[in-house]
Amino acid sequence: MQLFYCPDISSTPILPIDEARHCIKVLRKKTGDTIDIIDGKGNLYKAEITNDNFKKCEIIITNTVTNFDKRKRFLHIAISPTKNIDRIEWFVEKAVEIGVDEISFILTNNSERRNLKLDRIEKKAISAMKQSIKATLPIINKLISFEEFIRNCKNKQRFIAHLENDPKNLTTFKLDSNICLLIGPEGGFIKEEIKRAKLKNFTPTLLGNSRLRTETAGIVSCTILN
Repeated sequence: MQLFYCPDISSTPILPIDEARHCIKVLRKKTGDTIDIIDGKGNLYKAEITNDNFKKCEIIITNTVTNFDKRKRFLHIAISPTKNIDRIEWFVEKAVEIGVDEISFILTNNSERRNLKLDRIEKKAISAMKQSIKATLPIINKLISFEEFIRNCKNKQRFIAHLENDPKNLTTFKLDSNICLLIGPEGGFIKEEIKRAKLKNFTPTLLGNSRLRTETAGIVSCTILN
């Protein structure tokens, strides 16, 4: 299934220029052809092309499937961005493919990257959503401080992954339907951060017996929680 992304399809039935160019110029779609479109909000549309001009590719919706990829559990991963931006982009791509509902970036004491541009990361997420045949684009939040994040986190069940004091493995918990999991930077969370997170009802947990890279820990978390 070839998917096209059109976030405003319900109000503006015109493919975005990049999607239209690929559809018309690369795939050679013509007026009268049927295509599959997602809006990033969980809806899958069947649509017919009514104007095959790639600068204004107009469509008409013929069928709608709501909650196309509805998941049983809401998963929120809060992760410290890696120094190498390629690694955090790889995490986002794979997390979307596996299944994630929200991604937040947190600035911790040991974080090596202190700023983050979301444009390219969002493009990676859109591409992964289309490639993995999903219709829901995860919420992707800007980089904020660790303290601000734990203070405002609203997820029902909360975990912080670390290796201090031998916490219980994530696989041993009875998991809720709405979960947030914190992943630290290359140098890990400091003891004070773990202490403050516990005061905000974050339960310490372990992802296995190995020390994992930040982005690997994120992928393992998504896999376990899916």
